[in-house]
Amino acid sequence: MKVAEILQPAVALMIWTMVMWLWMYATRIPAMNAVKLDPDSLARDPTRTLDDILPAQIQWKAHNYNHLHEAPTLFYAVALLLAVAGQGNGTSVIIAWAYVGLRVIHSLVQVTVNKVTVRFALFALSSIALMALIYHAARVVF
Repeated sequence: MKVAEILQPAVALMIWTMVMWLWMYATRIPAMNAVKLDPDSLARDPTRTLDDILPAQIQWKAHNYNHLHEAPTLFYAVALLLAVAGQGNGTSVIIAWAYVGLRVIHSLVQVTVNKVTVRFALFALSSIALMALIYHAARVVF
């Protein structure tokens, strides 16, 4: 059975999401220990968050990890739809890899220098790639 090539960038983005998960906890847990934070204290006071306690550079990783569960959910859905419809090769794969590459670069910018204008440009470009995939999927199913 030949696997649709579009599943490769989808799995690559899943792997990247787990890399960000590891990076988030590799920095967050030591930072929480450094400030002697009792995690249960956050549950007792819902107005207090880790954003209030930890340095911004530590939280950038957590924010990015959360971002990787927003728009990429549409990417996973459209990749699966195109794969099932037999349209997960060719131009769709090139666009999918562009999407993944832009999301990885977005992550690296957010977790290191966090320049919002650069992040926005990368997000906008990745969104255009995602829209192109969704357009292709719409043409396939309608």
